[in-house]
Amino acid sequence: MSVTKFVTRMWGAILVSLLFAAGAAAQGDTITPGNQSPAEIQRIIRSFTAKETQFRQALNDYVFKRDAVVQTIGMGGQVTGEYHRVSTFTFDDSGNRFEKIGFFPIPTLTELSVTNADLEDLGGIQPFALEASKIDQYDFKYLGKERIDDLDLYVFDVAPRIIPDVKKTKERFFIGRIWVDDKDLQIVKVKGKGIPEDKNNKYPVFDTYREQIDGRYWFPTYTYADEDLVFGSGQVVHMRMKVTYSDYKRAKSTVRIIDAEGDEMPAENEKPGAKPTPTPAPSKPKP
Repeated sequence: MSVTKFVTRMWGAILVSLLFAAGAAAQGDTITPGNQSPAEIQRIIRSFTAKETQFRQALNDYVFKRDAVVQTIGMGGQVTGEYHRVSTFTFDDSGNRFEKIGFFPIPTLTELSVTNADLEDLGGIQPFALEASKIDQYDFKYLGKERIDDLDLYVFDVAPRIIPDVKKTKERFFIGRIWVDDKDLQIVKVKGKGIPEDKNNKYPVFDTYREQIDGRYWFPTYTYADEDLVFGSGQVVHMRMKVTYSDYKRAKSTVRIIDAEGDEMPAENEKPGAKPTPTPAPSKPKP
């Protein structure tokens, strides 16, 4: 969100610790240390990173809807500005994302502007966390296991091996924590943020929850953030974000670009199947 030196791996671990220290102290840490051997931990990491790559490839065969709301909140809790965008997305065989906007009233945000980096986060880091093409650029630290609802989950802290320098790259990376189902070995929950930041562009810590679609893939369905963003000027902006991902339909597509306005969606070569019944995901926070 925008207002109108490379370092060692240890620094990445410090950043992750800072992200979670306050929350753990306030809520109590329910993670129990596991007795997995180093070899077993590496096996788990290999499995879920491989499945994350498969998952992103599988997503190329789906059409889905994203409903994104970004709000600024005033002193009394009232909404002082809003950005609301509802879109349908599809991917081509190379994983390129195409968007058809269905609802997009004029934003009323005055303290924040939604930048291209924000839009990329809404379609990349926030729902999907680990880009398949960048997985080998991350370090994973095993913390233990945690039971959330009826799911037994492996918990890992994640940080890029080299923290990106905002002055030298436009690439976005995830830093935070992931929860991996101990049976499917797929990521089912994510908490963290996109980096790098600079003094004029700050990004919130978000929670993303996934549900099992078509009895196989854990796709994102809900992202939420509520945080005070502190900019280099000293300005503090209370930002709230809620994004839902829904209506996943399997539909192999051939992408055709018709005109600059993008009024036509890619043609579907397969008839979408029945709406899948999701497997319950970890409980989502109440807005």
